[in-house]
Amino acid sequence: MIQATRPLTDGRTVLPVLGRRTGANGVRWLHVMLPGRPNGRTGWIRQRATVASSTRWHIVVDTSTRRVIVYRNGRRLRSFKAIVGKPSTPTPHGQFFVEEGIRLRATDVGAPFALALSARSDVLQEFAGGPGQIALHGLMNIGGVLGTAVSHGCVRLGNDMMRWLIVRIVAGTPVTIIG
Repeated sequence: MIQATRPLTDGRTVLPVLGRRTGANGVRWLHVMLPGRPNGRTGWIRQRATVASSTRWHIVVDTSTRRVIVYRNGRRLRSFKAIVGKPSTPTPHGQFFVEEGIRLRATDVGAPFALALSARSDVLQEFAGGPGQIALHGLMNIGGVLGTAVSHGCVRLGNDMMRWLIVRIVAGTPVTIIG
């Protein structure tokens, strides 16, 4: 079951809509993307009590070029070098979305910010006590050389890049990971 609020920030849950249907009884349903395992799950929720919103942003992570490309209104706006998953713990490929944006403490791994994705590791069932969730995050307290493949599956970006993203990218923003 999907909770109405996100576990880390307590913000409202946002699920991308893939389609709509009205049942024989007049109930309106939304076909939505769902976070968690297995990656790529979808489900149906009642439209009642939902709030429609949209975003003009789209993030593409290309694990082969080790870059994150940010689009707005279909136009390529920025491209950043990134650290992606190493061969034994690859960054999963597919269609995902941002679940929530998180301000991390200066002492947290991956600070200053993280964009938690609906993606989960295909290798690690849990990581550091969490569900093996994939995120875009900074380099603080973990480091690494941008343009390499050395992470446990998360996508690491320079701290300035994360600061740029966190003020623009909202929950529900689509993230496509290719490679």
